Parts: sequence; structure tokens; C-alpha cells
Amino acid sequence: MRSSDYYVPSAFLALVFVAKLPALVRGRNNPLIRSVCALVATAGLCFFFGAPPTISAVNELTGIPNVSGPLVYMIMGVFDCSCLVLIVNWRGGPPDRVRRRTRQWIAVYAVATVALPVLFFLGEAPEERLRDLDTYYATTPYIREMIVLYLGAHLLSATVTTVLCLRWARHVGGWLRAGLTVLVCGFVLNWAFGATKLTAVVAAWLGGDLSALSTGAAPPVAAVGALVTAVGFLLPLVGPGLDDQATAWTSYRRLAPLWRLLRTTPGEVGGPAGESWWASPRTRRTVRETLIHDRLLTLGPRLDDGVRRRARELAAAEGASARDAEAAGLAAMVRAAVADAGTGTAEPEPAASLGWGVSAGAAALTAAVRPGNGGLVPLARAVGRSEPAGGGTGRAGVRRPPPVRSAR
Repeated sequence: MRSSDYYVPSAFLALVFVAKLPALVRGRNNPLIRSVCALVATAGLCFFFGAPPTISAVNELTGIPNVSGPLVYMIMGVFDCSCLVLIVNWRGGPPDRVRRRTRQWIAVYAVATVALPVLFFLGEAPEERLRDLDTYYATTPYIREMIVLYLGAHLLSATVTTVLCLRWARHVGGWLRAGLTVLVCGFVLNWAFGATKLTAVVAAWLGGDLSALSTGAAPPVAAVGALVTAVGFLLPLVGPGLDDQATAWTSYRRLAPLWRLLRTTPGEVGGPAGESWWASPRTRRTVRETLIHDRLLTLGPRLDDGVRRRARELAAAEGASARDAEAAGLAAMVRAAVADAGTGTAEPEPAASLGWGVSAGAAALTAAVRPGNGGLVPLARAVGRSEPAGGGTGRAGVRRPPPVRSAR
């Protein structure tokens, strides 16, 4: 692999870690957040310290040949432990059992991580090897045990996390299941990395030479596996936000017919913020909903409940459902009010009032589209269906109301 093949994943994971820092500061006592950050950080450090230029620099700086080997293996041990701890805390369960399993895995990997440098300094590895330390010293006492220990710890973590994710994925859905599925792929790649390395080491024990597996095949598999694993952990975190933005964008687009009708009314103001190209879908939807509510409020005195009732009865007679018929009636009433406002006539006094000067038509519209009940989208859909198409009839078969308000 080229040096960039190590440093590019390391830089990507560093960006992910920086993005998670605010969450770590806010939830520093949350083991789940700590585990996510530890996993991302150690994965990035593995790539950074595993790059040949970094290996050479660390060896030269310390004056100890191959000391980068146990350093990288220790970081890998922390990464493997972080994966296990994260899955245990993420899956949840009785707090006592979660804490007990977390401590057990931390204890196991703490012992293995501490043993790695001890075994390295007990052995002898005088010749610097930047890429093939595993296979070159595969038969050297103590160095051999160090290599087997780090590969065994890595394979154990990859196996256990894969099994746990597979079992968990059967009982959940949505973004969590998608994240677990991606995680399984990442952990399988991590397992493949360890198995490839171990195969090359065993071949060296038997007198063969499969070092190309260790130096050529294993590193790319590890790079892809780490990135896939990071994506798998991030999907359940960012997925709901993506869903929310997609829902907001869909609602924003569905409100377009109603917005086109209302913004053509003389005296209409506002709207640039909702149409700004840099605004998020949620902001666009909120601004459009606010402007629509404001404009409907100004139309209140012109809303004729008689138009609404007649259009609703006509739609119901033509086979529309109760909900669609009510939306068709409201759409007809709003169209009539917009047409009346377009004539420039003064606002009439409401003939049918429910008190405090509120007309029956305004009260019906307010009840249907009050903020939070999602009534604007059905109204916008009905307005779109009642738009002129080849005459005075909308696509739903409901006749367009007259351009002026009916007599009260």
C-alpha cells in the first residue's frame, strides 16, 4: 500500500472524531459515547502509526528498531476492546450485567495490551522491518508470541462482535438494523484481516513464504474494514436526521400548490428566506408553513362557509372519501377567498359568526390546519387537484368555485 492509503483513512477518521467531540464533552459520563469516540480515535491512530513513514519515524525517534510494532498492536487492542464495549453498551440490558460484561472485556484486553510490549522487549528484533514484521519474526521467541497474541485478540473481537450484531439485527429495524448490517460487513473484513495475517504467520512456521498476504492483501482489507465499521456505527446516529430532512423536503414540495395560490394574492409579502438555496429542508418547510398560515389568517373575513359546504357535498357525491371531501371543500373556500381578494373589494362583515367576529368558514379552516396537525398538506393537495385543467373542472372532478364570493 502507498502511504496515502494509510493517511487518507486516518484523516477521515480524525474528522469524524472531531465532529463527535461536542457530544463527548456533553456526555463524558456516558459509556456509549466514550466507546464511540475511543473506537473512532483508535482506528485513526492505527492507520497513522501503521503507515511505513510513521513506523520509520517512531523507530528513529526512540532509537529502538521495530518498537512501532508493539505500539500499533497495542492501539489495535484498544480498538478491538472499544468495539466490544460499544456493542455491549449499545445493545443495553440490565445495568449490572452491562457493567459486568464491560469490565470483563476491558480486563481481558488490558492484560493482552500490557503483555504485548513485555513480550517485545523479552525477544530480539534488531533488524528494522517496516512492512513484514509479522512474517519476518514469526519464528523468533517472544516476538512470535507477541504476534500470535495481537492476532488472536483481534480475531476474538471480530468474531464476537459479528455474532452479537447478527443476533441483534434480527430483532430491530430501520436505521439501527441498517447500521448493524454494515457493522457485520466491517467486522467480517476485520476478521479477514486477522485471518490473512495469521495464515501468513503459520506459513512461515511451516517453512513457507506467504508474506505477500501479510504485506499486500491484509492492509487494504483493514483499511476498508475500519471505514465500513465507522460508517456502521454512524448510520443509526445520522440516519434519523436524514429521514427528518427528507420528510421536511417532501412536505415543503407538497405545499407548493397552496403556496402558489396564496403568493399570487395582491399585497403578499415575504418568502425569500423560505426559498434561499442555502436553507435546510426543515427551515424551508417551517418558513413556508408560517407564511401560508399568515396569509390564510388575512383571508379569514373572506372565507365563505357556504362555498366549503357545497364543494364538500359535491366531492362526496362524486365518491371522494370524507377526508378528501373535507379537503376539497376547504380548497374551494380558499380559492374563492383568494379570487375575492383579487377584486380589491373591501373585506365583508361575516354573516355567520361563531363569536368574536370569527366566521364559520375561518373556524373550520383554523381547525383543519392548526399548527402541528399536518392539515396543510391535504389542503395543498386538494388545491393542486382543483387547479384549472382544460376548463373549469379540476382533475378530481370538483368544479372550480366562482371567482367571486357567493352571496351570503
